[in-house]
Amino acid sequence: MLNNEGLRVWAVFYHQTQLSEELYHAGLQLVDTDSQARIKRFYQRDDACRTLIGRLLIRAVFRERGTSLEDIKVETTQTGKPYIVAPELNPPIGFNITHDNALIAMAFAPGVYNGPAFNVGIDVMKVRLPRQETLSSFVQTVGEQLTPHEHNLVFSAGSQEEGLRHFFWMWTFKEAYTKALGLGLGFEFKRVEFDSLHNVVLVDGKSPKGWRFYMFVLNDDDDLYQGVVAQYVGGITTQVIPASPHHDWLMTFDAASFVRQAID
Repeated sequence: MLNNEGLRVWAVFYHQTQLSEELYHAGLQLVDTDSQARIKRFYQRDDACRTLIGRLLIRAVFRERGTSLEDIKVETTQTGKPYIVAPELNPPIGFNITHDNALIAMAFAPGVYNGPAFNVGIDVMKVRLPRQETLSSFVQTVGEQLTPHEHNLVFSAGSQEEGLRHFFWMWTFKEAYTKALGLGLGFEFKRVEFDSLHNVVLVDGKSPKGWRFYMFVLNDDDDLYQGVVAQYVGGITTQVIPASPHHDWLMTFDAASFVRQAID
């Protein structure tokens, strides 16, 4: 269960062959009618399944808390950050959902600061180069969003693979922090700098007081994913929790098992 300080991440790996038509439609019946209509509008079934899993993740959190699902609504702030309206919850919950390729992940924690959306953000990315791209050409497409120090870390790495991992740590830090702020596209990524050698994060050249960052890695067969959660916890310190083989706040599921659990 959640406590007043705890953050948790649930991550679901989805592959096209995992969800049968029967399982997909059974899962669809569990979400509200507005979500059903939105999911059905997707042209690609993969996009529909990922969105469905995201909605079921929210549902699963409240099932675990023993909260009536009928009283739950998902609203958005003026800048587009979703938040949960559930009068029964005390404390309320801050959350954020992200996906990339085969991975859908949700970070959630008790809402303490800056409601109603609270400051929780998550980002995950599959560590790979797009086809026919080199590290140099790939980074060049987003180069204006990196600081000079970040550029140096990427291109001074011992190998292209190492440089790519540095880049994705930097990018997921920027994404997670921006999502936690709930500011949308109006926040310049270059304002966030992450030193991936020393695990130091700066915003506008200063340590962001009161923030905690959780790093994690997940493997899907031969594919590697890197992820970051940003959470405002108050106080004057800044903490970066490095990735490790095991985190007690992180749980993974495969899509079929997760949807079956939601149905059951």
